[in-house]
Amino acid sequence: MNREEFLSGFQEQFDETDPSLITFETKYKDIDEWSSMMSLIIIAFVDDSFGVTLAGDDFKNTTTVEELYNVVANK
Repeated sequence: MNREEFLSGFQEQFDETDPSLITFETKYKDIDEWSSMMSLIIIAFVDDSFGVTLAGDDFKNTTTVEELYNVVANK
């Protein structure tokens, strides 16, 4: 997994948000489209794409897309 692959896949999970607005610096919980359902979609995306299981604490302990990427990369 590389950073760009993660970012591109992360961006694709959002239907109503322009992908160019989501960068590694983005505070993903501030995206208008973010919800508890979106967190489940991201969990499924990460599991399907990278074989990594995210937990609720992974979302509690991260703020930006890059921080979430680092959690996935280190699991």
